[in-house]
Amino acid sequence: MAGGTWTTPNKVRPGVYTQISSQEQPIGRVGERGTAALGLSLSWGEPNRILTIKPGTNLVEVLGYDVTSPKLLAVKEVLKRVGTLLLYRLNSGTQAAGSVAGLKVTALYGGERGNDLQIVVENAVDDPGKFVVSTLLSGKIVDKQLVGSAAELEPNLYVTFAPDTGDLAATAGFALTGGANGTVTNQEHVDFLAALEVQDFQTVGLLSADPTLKSLYTAFVKRLREQEGKKVQAVLSDYSAADYEGVISVKNGVVLTDGTVVDKVKAVAWVTGATAAAAVNESLTYAAYDEAVDTDVRLSHTEIEEALTKGEFLFNYSGGKAVVEQDINSFTSIEPAKARHFSKNRVVRVLDGIANDLKLIFEKSYIGKVDNNVDGRTLFWAECAAYFASLQNIGAIQNFDANGDIVVTPGTEGDVLFVDIKVQPVDAIEKVYMKVKVV
Repeated sequence: MAGGTWTTPNKVRPGVYTQISSQEQPIGRVGERGTAALGLSLSWGEPNRILTIKPGTNLVEVLGYDVTSPKLLAVKEVLKRVGTLLLYRLNSGTQAAGSVAGLKVTALYGGERGNDLQIVVENAVDDPGKFVVSTLLSGKIVDKQLVGSAAELEPNLYVTFAPDTGDLAATAGFALTGGANGTVTNQEHVDFLAALEVQDFQTVGLLSADPTLKSLYTAFVKRLREQEGKKVQAVLSDYSAADYEGVISVKNGVVLTDGTVVDKVKAVAWVTGATAAAAVNESLTYAAYDEAVDTDVRLSHTEIEEALTKGEFLFNYSGGKAVVEQDINSFTSIEPAKARHFSKNRVVRVLDGIANDLKLIFEKSYIGKVDNNVDGRTLFWAECAAYFASLQNIGAIQNFDANGDIVVTPGTEGDVLFVDIKVQPVDAIEKVYMKVKVV
């Protein structure tokens, strides 16, 4: 179904077209959040495809390393908060390979991790004439097969087998070689975003300092938000120039408890996950970065104020932790139709949730199913009223009165419906001004 913004009611496709300004808004049930997306250059894994990663996923089987490996730092950081990671391996790489008497072995995927694979062929003690073929990853057996010849071997999660010249024979073991990660071009990022476009997610992160790629991701998010009606955010490093509520610009990084320095580019992963996981009634202001004891670059009071004014999302040292100074995005060009509250991510989550949820409600229950008459419009009004009541109940909005704040009217054409809604998102308390009198 189509969606996006509208200025005049001239759309062709059936869909929900939403205007969001400082005074007005669109629309039941509050949708769930918690899905982030990253495109990464990795040493193992299936390339050029969206992989669904959850906190309980066996990463050794999928990505060749466990979550504690430095190779998967970005994956570990994003999974500290998010429930689902849509991971796209950008690089294909070169597959490692090797052969021994009667057997040729090729790594299932390209990448340097393939060089850590070994194959051991042993005579079967209890079955004369047969062989036990073991696949080892960094010295640990990950697959074992009993066969009479190389032709009987089945591929496993790490390698494929093929008969070579001669008969299969026992060997103390041989390592695969020649695996390489390869390089990533901008085209791989274009392909990733094309694959991601049809997925449901809240945030996408870019772990790169390349300004061309930052511009690409910003344009992608703007198109989804404004033309497709898909309210998502991008997280980039040092890109306050975006000046857009759909882009979060990370200013600095953190230091973890084990001494690992997560710079601003790598910190994009945590911010991507934390933003996706944050509920519509939750702010990340002063939220502690998980397992961080300091910032990689400490900023002075003046530097922090300057960064916030420019729309930078930054970490500050506080009590032995690295905390989010303020949960903001890069929007700074305040105007009458877009006031300052559009720079606050909690507010944006509420507004984005309303647009996304209304679109979903309309798709599932109304489009092509309900008559555009008084009864149908009353039904939709009641659905909107129930939805906004749920938002008010969880503290996402306030001062909402359905009788005065929701107006549903027919358009000039029989299949058009107008919905005018006034809503006041709730922000978190961030500043307290006190007067203390000594008596």
